[in-house]
Amino acid sequence: MLAAASESLSYLLRSQNADGGWSYRPSGSSWTEPTCLAVMALGPAPGQHYKRGLDWLVSQRRSDGGWGPRAGVAESTWVTALGLLTMYKAGRAGSDDPAVRWLTAAAGAESNWIVRLRSFLLGGGKGGDDTSNQGWPWYPGASAWVAPTSIALLALDRINRAYPSAALLRRSREGKAFLLARRCADGGWNHGSSRALGYDGPSYAETTGMALLALAGEPGVSRRSLDRAVEHLSRCRGVEARSWLQMGLCAQRIRTAAPVSNLRIHDLREASLYLLAEAALAGLDPFGRN
Repeated sequence: MLAAASESLSYLLRSQNADGGWSYRPSGSSWTEPTCLAVMALGPAPGQHYKRGLDWLVSQRRSDGGWGPRAGVAESTWVTALGLLTMYKAGRAGSDDPAVRWLTAAAGAESNWIVRLRSFLLGGGKGGDDTSNQGWPWYPGASAWVAPTSIALLALDRINRAYPSAALLRRSREGKAFLLARRCADGGWNHGSSRALGYDGPSYAETTGMALLALAGEPGVSRRSLDRAVEHLSRCRGVEARSWLQMGLCAQRIRTAAPVSNLRIHDLREASLYLLAEAALAGLDPFGRN
């Protein structure tokens, strides 16, 4: 499928499930991540697609305020940040939203002092990654990674802009310090470890874009990081990487055209990310109350 805004929108609308949610691919069962991205990409759009998607998301919220990846998963995970972002953009999330409390309390396992002590005693921390700041994991009890940390920061920062809170600001600063500490030597970001196995690891396009998006307005972002993102954008051919890079660069006030020849959308998540990136290129906050 060619990546064009009108075709992406049509693809989303005709692929919505009967229950109101979206899968990663048409005809699959509904999942939280593609549903959140689709609702944010659509909304608020005329017709019932947006409302039905939002209703599905509300129906899937767990008792602790978070969301699991899909119905039947008995644990809230990183997608709670996407759920909160979606509710915020829809005007349904405030500072007292239970997902805010869930995200504020969540942290990667490596920030636990027992884990850090064990790593030190085993010889870790010598030339490795800084574990002094708290990022966010994919699943509770796991280590923190760049992608879930970036999404959590997008959600908490927008809540904090609307409802300023010292606690939210403090948690946001911890997350941003985590990202800056995990920056690769080439200026970008990979999945989480800038020095794996004792040597400098390379950065990846999509995680570099996500980190730059989460670090909007952060003075610690270097020119080297921005140049690396522009370099990634000039070479990437995938919709997901291209979309995150363009949103990240727009958040850093850099608008650079990306190659579009032979760019194809492969699934519903990519269709949504493409539309969100188009909103960013139009000067909008793709995750804000536009």
